[in-house]
Amino acid sequence: MTSADQAIGRLAQSDLLLVALDFDGTLSPLEDEPMDARMLPAARNAVDALVATPDTIVAFVSGRSLVDLRVIAEHDDASRELLAGSHGAEFWIPGEGIASHGDDEADVTLRDALRGHAEAATAHLEGVWIEPKTFGFGVHTRRASADAAAEANRLVDAIVAAEAPHWRRRTGHNIVEFAFRHEGKDSAIAELRERVGATAVLFAGDDVTDEDALASLGDGDLGVRVGDGPTSATIRVADIAALAELLERLAAERSRARG
Repeated sequence: MTSADQAIGRLAQSDLLLVALDFDGTLSPLEDEPMDARMLPAARNAVDALVATPDTIVAFVSGRSLVDLRVIAEHDDASRELLAGSHGAEFWIPGEGIASHGDDEADVTLRDALRGHAEAATAHLEGVWIEPKTFGFGVHTRRASADAAAEANRLVDAIVAAEAPHWRRRTGHNIVEFAFRHEGKDSAIAELRERVGATAVLFAGDDVTDEDALASLGDGDLGVRVGDGPTSATIRVADIAALAELLERLAAERSRARG
């Protein structure tokens, strides 16, 4: 793997840098109650430093629906970070607001029906929660026993296989997500790169769904894996605090180079 010092030095020279960051597990600890997630203070400070850095654009790229991402990121209409929610099926752009790829009425009707079926099928399983999402739903099992989690996933997998076999299935930390949209974090990064005209991209993430984006990066980009697990990332950091330190160093180096 490339050393962090080499990577930071290279990105510091980029004409226009896009820093795209997953949220849960990357900037915020994973929470039993997902809506309790908030950036650690060190991560918030690093993001603020990057936002203030010349020729640098920051984006949060998440599987969360856009409305929930704005809540947990404490993001309002004056915020300067771009957002990609629902794995890149909906965006929030400073000065423009929401930019969604839209959906079909039949897809929404099926979404609501399947979510209801999933809720009914798993209602007896303690610790299992079905999370509504813009383009589907998620099966949360963080607070469930291993047996209850396995049963919940078996039941919902069967429902979706029978009623919507064309839907996309994703796994993450104690969650299985189903969606009628097939965008991924790789397409989100590509769309953000094109939209802002970035000459280089840093993407950081901690989960399986982040690997699509990490694998899509080019030679002049930087992928950062937070924590353990197989990865296509260029470098790995131990935890959120270590990522925050890397981002602070990047902001300082880039400010010197671009100031």
